[in-house]
Amino acid sequence: MDVLLNAADSALRTLFSKPHAARSCPTVPGQATELSMPDKALAGALMRVNHVGEVCAQALYASQALSTRNPALRQHFIAASKEEGDHLAWTRERLDELGTQPSLLNPLWYAGAFGLGLLAGRLGDKISLGFVMETERQVEAHLASHLDRLPEGDHASRAIVAQMKDDEARHAQDAQGAGAFELPQPVKALMRASAKVMTATAHYI
Repeated sequence: MDVLLNAADSALRTLFSKPHAARSCPTVPGQATELSMPDKALAGALMRVNHVGEVCAQALYASQALSTRNPALRQHFIAASKEEGDHLAWTRERLDELGTQPSLLNPLWYAGAFGLGLLAGRLGDKISLGFVMETERQVEAHLASHLDRLPEGDHASRAIVAQMKDDEARHAQDAQGAGAFELPQPVKALMRASAKVMTATAHYI
């Protein structure tokens, strides 16, 4: 029952309350951010996509914590979710600073990611960890591409994305160290295709 309540609480907090980070938002000392209107619009769209990714991360970790019967692994997922919660707060704060709204489809993204996490969890802990490992690897690559696309003068967004990228790489390594199963290439390709649909949509909505 406690696990179910925690899952419900995670959904409500992610979708309907202002997130609060445990860590300070990354910054570049002495680097002020001044953007033209086109650059501001681009940065806002990219950070909205990143915020959607963090909404999905909350859903994935909550559902996988719900699915596992291993108490130690459940705590692993909960701890990772808390760190991803920092990312959720940082990206939301940056959206506010840029005057950009979060994705209107966040409840849909959350529900879809929660369902995928449940499915992965039901297939066993090693596959669940493998899903985490591959997800985090793909997110790391996605964030690297955003570092290439974000305006050079957007020091605030770039600092956040760089820290998120480092954290996602570590989460993938942690999952691998915990015994993750390497997913087949067709599954990885399907995950990439699904992510492209989500990111392309969230860029605008």
